[in-house]
Amino acid sequence: METYLEGFIQYLKDIKKSSKNTILSYERDLRKFFGYLQETQIQDVKKVNQTNLNSYMLYMEKGSFAASTVSRNIATLKSYFMYLFKQGIISQDPAEQLKAPRIEKKMPEILSIEEVNLLLAQPGGTSNKELRDKAMLELLYATGIRVSELISLTMDDINLVSGYIRVREGSRERVIPFGHAARQALKNYLENAREGMIATENEKNLFTNCNGQPMSRQGFWKVLKQYAKRAGIETDITPHTLRHSFAAHLVENGADLHAVQEMLGHSDVSTTQIYARFNNNRIKEVYAKAHPRA
Repeated sequence: METYLEGFIQYLKDIKKSSKNTILSYERDLRKFFGYLQETQIQDVKKVNQTNLNSYMLYMEKGSFAASTVSRNIATLKSYFMYLFKQGIISQDPAEQLKAPRIEKKMPEILSIEEVNLLLAQPGGTSNKELRDKAMLELLYATGIRVSELISLTMDDINLVSGYIRVREGSRERVIPFGHAARQALKNYLENAREGMIATENEKNLFTNCNGQPMSRQGFWKVLKQYAKRAGIETDITPHTLRHSFAAHLVENGADLHAVQEMLGHSDVSTTQIYARFNNNRIKEVYAKAHPRA
């Protein structure tokens, strides 16, 4: 069943220049799909037809999978079967007519500036761990990068003097500035904590866990939850909450939407426009509360 999976993964890496996260997501989706096919007694992916794919979509919908999850799986299957078709492995693309379900775009969950300040104030100790945590949180909010990008940063990716980081996603690269608070936290971490955390002097990663190993997404998630609880923040906060907050606060304070798009690494400005919608909603709320004839 997985005969052509390795070739597809290589195609994503070499030809499509997909990011590591995208490749992992595609592989995960396909393994679930292969499991479903085996349950339905289909042993050869070349025998999959449009009816089989529609049945799989129905199976996912009945399984209460979110529309966004179904949509992502459709994108995975369309890409996979298009690859098989282009390679001449199949003579007809069964996924060509698959359509993604309509997804209602929800407003992102963000923190207020006061909540962000409260969160960032929590790691205030002088231990190696708290100095590292302070630097990570400050940098995440200062740049709006994804947690996967944060934990992948190397020493070569950061310029303390000029105040910017370099983030790579597949073949793309973007440079994002950061301000005084993040610079100070990073400087403090690099001068007083990092040496005591890394396992070897040759360690390239900017941040490691307490055992000197590369930081994991789950590890950082736990760190964030810990400080959110300490700060008394009731919102179900995730690393992406800080990314959303970064963008919303920039737009709220007049930042150009295209500049925010570039910093976030969005390929289309329409993805970034949701933060402008959030700002418009906030203006309406302020007006409704403050205007005497509202």
